Amino acid sequence: MNLTPEQKKTVASWVAAGDGLSAVQSKLRDEFQLSLTYRDVRFLVDDLDLQLKDAAPKVDASDVTKAVPPTPRAPTPEPPGPGAGGDDGDPTAEAPGGEESDLPGEEPAGASTLSVAVDKVTLIPGAIASGTVTFSDGVTGKWMIDQYGRPGFTQVSKEGYRPSPADAQTFMTELQLAIRNLGYA
Repeated sequence: MNLTPEQKKTVASWVAAGDGLSAVQSKLRDEFQLSLTYRDVRFLVDDLDLQLKDAAPKVDASDVTKAVPPTPRAPTPEPPGPGAGGDDGDPTAEAPGGEESDLPGEEPAGASTLSVAVDKVTLIPGAIASGTVTFSDGVTGKWMIDQYGRPGFTQVSKEGYRPSPADAQTFMTELQLAIRNLGYA
């Protein structure tokens, strides 16, 4: 397809203004009476060495370390010291609610002891594989991979649990290896 230098400048100004391929396609049709497919418009933009402005950055879903971090928790107040009332100052006393802390940075340094097991038979509708995982801190979960290759959890032993970044990365790596061994990769 041949555009005049004047038309090329006009297309370049549309792209520079932030128009996407659909908008450029519509404007070509409306202003120049050129009916092009979306793919042809894509080729035209490439041929003119124009760079489309990306409205939203794309996230690489294959790497969990690039995932959006969870919203930070509100800081927990320090327990009152001895004689401040309410508690006797016993340093071994349980935290309020009787829960263990799972805040980031409180895990021992070193290699992860995470383990992944694949079920012999997958009984979850829509899943191509399923199994169990035990994270390095002892929390267990049941995972599945759907027909689109997306991993997910169906059950976790600790409500609201988020594995450490090291455990999450190790889980994804071990899961890939296990699935590859089954012949799905």
